[in-house]
Amino acid sequence: MTSMSEDKKQILELVKEYYNHYHKETDEYSEGDRIAYAGRVYDEEEMVNLVDSALDFWLTSGRYCAQFEKDFSKYLGVKHCLLTNSGSSSNLIAFMTLTSPLLKERQIKRGDEIITVAAGFPTTISPILQYGAIPVFVDVTIPTYNIDVSQLEAAVSEKTKAVMIAHTLGNPFDLEKVKAFCDKYKLWLIEDNCDALGSTYYLNGEEKLTGTIGDIGTSSFYPPHHMTMGEGGAVYTNNALLYKIALSFRDWGRDCICPSGHDNFCGHRYDGQYGLLPKGYDHKYVYSHFGYNLKATEMQASIGVAQLKKLNEFTKQRRENFEYLKDNLKDLESYLILPEATVNSNPSWFGFLITVKEGVDRNELVQFIESNNIQTRMLFAGNMIKHPCFDQLREQQSGYRVVGDLRNTDHIMENTFWIGVSPKMNKQKLDFMSKIIHNYFNKREER
Repeated sequence: MTSMSEDKKQILELVKEYYNHYHKETDEYSEGDRIAYAGRVYDEEEMVNLVDSALDFWLTSGRYCAQFEKDFSKYLGVKHCLLTNSGSSSNLIAFMTLTSPLLKERQIKRGDEIITVAAGFPTTISPILQYGAIPVFVDVTIPTYNIDVSQLEAAVSEKTKAVMIAHTLGNPFDLEKVKAFCDKYKLWLIEDNCDALGSTYYLNGEEKLTGTIGDIGTSSFYPPHHMTMGEGGAVYTNNALLYKIALSFRDWGRDCICPSGHDNFCGHRYDGQYGLLPKGYDHKYVYSHFGYNLKATEMQASIGVAQLKKLNEFTKQRRENFEYLKDNLKDLESYLILPEATVNSNPSWFGFLITVKEGVDRNELVQFIESNNIQTRMLFAGNMIKHPCFDQLREQQSGYRVVGDLRNTDHIMENTFWIGVSPKMNKQKLDFMSKIIHNYFNKREER
């Protein structure tokens, strides 16, 4: 009779065989095959971990979650990391952390203002609006597609409490100027790092990973991102108090720090006095915040543990693919604005942004590319305040504030799109994408 460990070992060996027989992909590409902008890149290790966690049947957070948080903290070089169920949840936790009464005079309250941009993804600003704070939108620059730091002084007011912005498609925003601005006015800085994991920025002579320079950073592990868990995200910080608050918001708002499946971690479960509760009320059920349940599962984390080992190689491939594509498209700069890295940065590019110049129809070009089985994407919302979710706020002329005219943001909404540079790309795919874009302009000149 075999032992459980022997049975598990046998099962996991079969999983490796299953991966190699049914899941292992080749680099073969024929013109006309679908080119997705991104997707999962994995091998047998992810599948083995996934089945291993399933065999344990510990369905909530456990050993794999703890391992990922430890490994990810080490990778980032930060003290504290929390695994979550998505990047959107990570942004929600990061923002709500700053609303805690434990922060005293620096607590964000309803009606306070948060500086951000409208050119991006909605979940960077949704938590601000949902809480009742006021997003203050400033414009971005082209061709870096990040916040226009020259508008920061015009955006600040006596109500400003924080800056919450994303590194656009892997390209870091000007962290030197944004950080100096936040320090000057004692503002919190949340780095939405969901599209930029692996990007670096040189600050004060030191190269640092994006997401680690502000007060709180966030990541997403959705399948197209730099690494994946299927769904999943992370919140990270070097501030012990912010970590404690973030943990509370992630785990129902509770005051207790016991990991899942553990009781009386602090040794004072029944001797505390909290709020107006009777002395000795079970600390495991004391709530210091109005929180959520935004934890990840063991199965998600098991994939992440394997993915994290590949992240440096993923980053290298993204950078190489970006540079290869840019070299191939340089001769089209009379028609197209090609992306530029922010000064002092080394992006881990999520995509290759293209803005068409005057006289070129963005939609026509995009449809031509898509008709050749190449996937494209807009720069997410384009201009967030033009979307239906803002209809009532626009009509009421309340709930948000705009600095200037957002001219570049509107220009992006009308003239910008992007194509992929993910590790799923190879030279044949990159060459074909370049060929199709060239074909469009060749045919255009023949008209």
